[in-house]
Amino acid sequence: MAANTTFIDPSILASLDNLELRARVVVEGFISGLHKSPHRGFSVEFTDYRHYYQGDDMRHVDWKLYARSDKFYIKQYEDETNVRSYVLLDSSASMAYSSGGMSKLDYGRTLASALAYFITRQRDAVGLITFDDKVNEYIPALCRQPHLIRILRVLANLKAGTKTDIVKPLSDLASNLNRKSMVILISDMLEDEERIIKTLQRLRAMGNDVIVFHVLDEAELLFNFQEATEFVDAENSETFITSPASIRAAYLENFNNYLNYCKKKCQSSGVDYCLLNTSQPLDTALYSYISRRAKSF
Repeated sequence: MAANTTFIDPSILASLDNLELRARVVVEGFISGLHKSPHRGFSVEFTDYRHYYQGDDMRHVDWKLYARSDKFYIKQYEDETNVRSYVLLDSSASMAYSSGGMSKLDYGRTLASALAYFITRQRDAVGLITFDDKVNEYIPALCRQPHLIRILRVLANLKAGTKTDIVKPLSDLASNLNRKSMVILISDMLEDEERIIKTLQRLRAMGNDVIVFHVLDEAELLFNFQEATEFVDAENSETFITSPASIRAAYLENFNNYLNYCKKKCQSSGVDYCLLNTSQPLDTALYSYISRRAKSF
């Protein structure tokens, strides 16, 4: 789906120090663009009503909505609509990388904040897990305004950590889920992709909705380096000096094969996969969330 021009450029978002304000700007801009969009099939009101079925108690019909639409809708209550969502944000050292704009970590933090803000607005429960090679913060899924503030505070203070172990927090979460949930992973996935995807597939096979937001810097995607460059592995400090032109074709072939593998394996098992470029607005991510959330009913 093409991006709407009303969405905010990440470089502008980065200038907003207050993370709650940043999340609100993203979400309000997204909702405004959604209402103006010519695309159908997306709604930000999907948690409040369902169609009337024969035998439903007419006391629960929304008569004001009937007057506007000439259709019967039943008001849904929290136990019918509430979905638990867990946002898992990778805060390993590689996420600190930036080729000049927003770092992957700051982009992921902004996305996680916007999702938490949006999910709470929809009266769904949201939790947060941040991790590098271990779980650093775990906030259970709740639906309360003070709870949202707690999540935003953790995200605002989040720093890049050390090495990556994506499988551990996903496996721990899978072992502790006792009802259908939505699991949202935000990561650059620069680890053993086969292990990661097998764990995501396990979560999906358990009946959970799973979304992967694969966050990468434009330089990683395009390898648009020109001069001789020293590349440093952020997680083990290994260095490699080379002329980018001499390895660009091989790099792009291998990297695109890796991306295609991730996308194909996720989609074939019912895991939503969304590749995000940190130089692009966040509307694609929010559309992906809404699409998956609407399908969960």
